[in-house]
Amino acid sequence: MAQLWGGRFTKETDELVYRFNASIGFDQRFYEQDLKGSMAHVKMLSRQGILTETEEEQILAGLEGILTDIKAGTLPIDESCEDIHSFVESTLIDRIGDPGKKLHTGRSRNDQVALDMKLYIRDEIREVDGLLKELLGVILTIMEEHTKTYMPGFTHLQKAQPVTLAHHLGAYFEMFKRDRQRMGDIYKRMNFCPLGAGALAGTTYPLDREYTAELLGFDGPTLNSMDSVSDRDYLIEMLAAFSTIMMHLSRFSEEMILWNSNEYQFIELDDAYSTGSSIMPQKKNPDIAELVRGKTGRVYGALMSMLTTMKGIPLAYNKDMQEDKELVFDAIDTVKGCISLFGGMLATTRFRIEVMEKSAAHGFTNATDAADYLVNHGVPFRDAHGIVGRLVLTCIEKGIALDDLSLAEYQQISPVFEEDIYEAIRIRTCVNKRNIIGAPGEEAMQEVLRINRRYMEEQEEITE
Repeated sequence: MAQLWGGRFTKETDELVYRFNASIGFDQRFYEQDLKGSMAHVKMLSRQGILTETEEEQILAGLEGILTDIKAGTLPIDESCEDIHSFVESTLIDRIGDPGKKLHTGRSRNDQVALDMKLYIRDEIREVDGLLKELLGVILTIMEEHTKTYMPGFTHLQKAQPVTLAHHLGAYFEMFKRDRQRMGDIYKRMNFCPLGAGALAGTTYPLDREYTAELLGFDGPTLNSMDSVSDRDYLIEMLAAFSTIMMHLSRFSEEMILWNSNEYQFIELDDAYSTGSSIMPQKKNPDIAELVRGKTGRVYGALMSMLTTMKGIPLAYNKDMQEDKELVFDAIDTVKGCISLFGGMLATTRFRIEVMEKSAAHGFTNATDAADYLVNHGVPFRDAHGIVGRLVLTCIEKGIALDDLSLAEYQQISPVFEEDIYEAIRIRTCVNKRNIIGAPGEEAMQEVLRINRRYMEEQEEITE
């Protein structure tokens, strides 16, 4: 078992204790970040005269070889090592001898793991941001195709007012756009280099922390060595942002599940994103949407675990912080998988346009416009509200829509109604009269689509 700290101890660590303490089973995931961080550290040590140029060349060549061999699969990671840092260092020493023993000069595993985690999380934030942009592209494409697909808008899961599918999906466009903004905010706030903080109090070696930060693409070095090794705020922020992403995906999934039901029949999911029943041959289940909805709780759990782990930790580093990795890695995998699968499901979904419009027409979604018609003819709104309520009750008793009432039936309740009431309460009229920015009307929707297209063209993905 490769250990970096055996000199202080007079007997071997108990095997069970060693395994309980070890992290290589999961921190090997960021072997590439560990190696790249070590390469930058070596370059800085050489520049500062702490290593000779020959030692720099030997160590860098050794690290490059390890990276190449791990990627090629010719160097398996030895899980008898305590962690990925121990594995890299012991492998380096085996390959190049004594110069490899100088790799760890001027640093601790505390600032090393803090660096590795930040480098890894930066890469993952960029990847999640890219996946969100792809999902926004899918949503925008559907919006552009369905500016005249009319459907009921809901409050309290009851039909409320008519909107379009473009407008409805536009709400999710805004949600995922904010999610991308959060990814960018976290990236900027975390992008400071902890390497050089040592165990908690820096080092007596004349390190150039600004140079190391520059080599690794950071905006600068962290400014407090104790905070550098004990900060996990960026993980908490990321998990909170991930939880919001999952909440948005879950809400969207819930609607897809409802729309796919026999009662709604608004959509038909592609066979590739559905499953059947082992006993009921007629079933076509929205399993992907249901799993996305279910996995939301998994990401929430990671956030709560991280907050709970950190809440009682005194400065500076404590072993508790090792618990950050498994739950963060799982949350990353979950979020990336859910975004990708949901985007594929949405892109292949068929929307039943006629069913949606019929649902809007027969759900009294135009009742508000009937009241507005009366108000525009001089009836006080509160009176108009009561008149239309009586019309709706009449329709319910007869099993018809407002559009199906005769003019005589309208005038029996209020003589203010004229023939033009039918045009006023047409679903398309109801939607297209609403043309202030952010509303579902065609003119307003086209302006929003222009804004969204410009956003997709101009808002680049996060880069180093």
